[in-house]
Parts: sequence; C-alpha cells; structure tokens
Amino acid sequence: MNPKKPTRAKTIGILSDTHGLVRPEVEKALAGCDQILHAGDVDIPQVLKRLQRIAPVTAVRGNMDRGPWSNVLPVTAMVQIEGVFFYILHDLHHLDLEPSAAGIHVVVSGHIHQPDIFEKDGVIYLNPGSAGQRRYDYPVSVAIVRVENGGAFPQIVKIDV
Repeated sequence: MNPKKPTRAKTIGILSDTHGLVRPEVEKALAGCDQILHAGDVDIPQVLKRLQRIAPVTAVRGNMDRGPWSNVLPVTAMVQIEGVFFYILHDLHHLDLEPSAAGIHVVVSGHIHQPDIFEKDGVIYLNPGSAGQRRYDYPVSVAIVRVENGGAFPQIVKIDV
C-alpha cells in the first residue's frame, strides 16, 4: 500500500482593487508567493506586469478595467492549486453558479474594498479588500492563502501605509 505523499504547501497571494497602484508594501507582503490571484479593478496593465515579477498571475476584469488591454482579462476564472479550486470574479453579486455544487473550495471576489472571510456550505468566501487607494475607513489589505494537503487556509494581511 502506497500512502499518499503530502504535498509541499503553496502560498497564494490574493488581491483586488489595486486601481493602478502597486505599493512597495504590497509587493513585500506578496514576496515568496507561488501564485497571485487578482480579483479585478487592475486599471492599468503595468500592475499585472509588476505582479508577474513576483509570481505567475491570474487576473479577472473588474468594472473599472476598460480599454483594449483589459479585453484579454476574463470576467471569471477557475484556478486549481494542489487540488483546491479557486473561483475568481470581481463582484460577488455577479456570482453565476452554486460554488458547493461546482466543487469550488474558495470564491475570491473584490469590488467592495472591505476585507472579509466567511464560510457557507463548506465554501470559503474571500475578499482581500483593496490593495490600492484607501477607501472609507477600510484598511489597505491583501490575503494570503496557504494551500496544503487539499485544504485552503486564508488570512487577511493589513498593509501599513
């Protein structure tokens, strides 16, 4: 009998609503990530180029992503990392499927600039907040998700600016 070998933990950086701004503090928080997921409102393509220097990036289009450069960004994306399925979209109100029925483990969204993590029907819903300009009294933040042995373990990281 061959026992299943544990996989090396992966670190996933998740951000949203950069609105054209990649702060050095955000780059530092994402340093060492194996992959980055961006939940939209990138605003300019240079943001994705800078993030690509840290790790491979999967990004979706937000309501502020306009112009020819943004047409290559999908509205939603599904990413599998070490057996964990992430479904990425900008606005959670536009969720177009039932995540638990679709086998999704983590739904990633942005749009509201307010960081949040909650679980519903066995699915983690994660909004990393805004990594761009501060809005209202919400913190500037990103999320880090550790993926290990088929599980996803998210945390919000507040950025001191």
